[in-house]
Parts: sequence; structure tokens; C-alpha cells
Amino acid sequence: QVQLVESGGGLVAPGGSLRLSCAVSGGIFSIYNVAWFREAPGKQRDLVAGLKLTGDTNYANSVRGRFTISRDNAKNTMYLQMNNLKPEDTAVYYCNVDQTYWRLLMGTGIGSWGQGTQVTVSS
Repeated sequence: QVQLVESGGGLVAPGGSLRLSCAVSGGIFSIYNVAWFREAPGKQRDLVAGLKLTGDTNYANSVRGRFTISRDNAKNTMYLQMNNLKPEDTAVYYCNVDQTYWRLLMGTGIGSWGQGTQVTVSS
């Protein structure tokens, strides 16, 4: 079973930056597409960014140009660099993986959802 552990969240002022990490174990990381999701209080879990094995990316309109998804296969880890953070980015952030990109973007990746990492943007 693929396990996911997110880290790197915290409290940051508007305009600040954070880099989230997601350590993946229990599978062959290099064969997976990867993605980040977030869940704000009272809202559903939404896709933030996806990175296909081909290098193609998808970003939510609200984060395009501010967030960057990446991966390091040698470390079995994916990242989300978040710049120019806004209060509306406040949420719990989750990661997942899947060999099938569309299934991953739908939020039905093969990984067991982790605890997530809290990001709070506030002055």
C-alpha cells in the first residue's frame, strides 16, 4: 500500500512563501504521476496541481503562476513551492499518486490519504 506523509506547512503572512513536501513509500515512486490537493474548512478537497510523468502540469486557476509542483525520484518525494501566498490559500494540503493521470486528478489516486499539512496565511 502506498503511504503518503505531507510536511512543511505553517503560519505565514500574506505574500510569503512555503515549500511543502510529500514523502511516498510502499510503491515505485518513479512510475507515478503526482498531485497536490487542498481542503479548506467547510469545503471539498480540490486539486491544486498535478505533474504528469511526461512533465506536463495542471494548476488550479487560483494558484497558476504562484505555485510550482516538482518531484525528486531519488528521494521518493514531491514538492509544492508556494509563493505570494494569500489568505484564501489557507487549507490542509494533501498529496497523492497514481499511474493513471486522469484518475489522480479526480482525487482517486492509489495512495492512502495522509494527515495532510496545515497552511495558514494570515497577518
